[in-house]
Amino acid sequence: MSRKRRAFTPQFKFQVAMECLSGQKRRVDLLREHQLNDSTLERWVRQWGERGPQVFAGDDQSTLAGRDRKIAELERMIGRLTVELEASKSPAG
Repeated sequence: MSRKRRAFTPQFKFQVAMECLSGQKRRVDLLREHQLNDSTLERWVRQWGERGPQVFAGDDQSTLAGRDRKIAELERMIGRLTVELEASKSPAG
């Protein structure tokens, strides 16, 4: 009878890899606590290191330029609405 494969959530893998990398717990303690194989933990730590930069991928120049355009558009809209509001407050002549 074969053993059923366990499935781990990405959050769990991240948490265990962070505990290993930060030194919160010793590697051997993590392996025992979660009943993991050393190669499994090593793979999770390696994947975390490889994919870590992707967390910050949204801060590239095209995203920043798009953000600046959106801010400029909103500032123009505020200016237009302010003018309209002031015009509506002035007494009709």
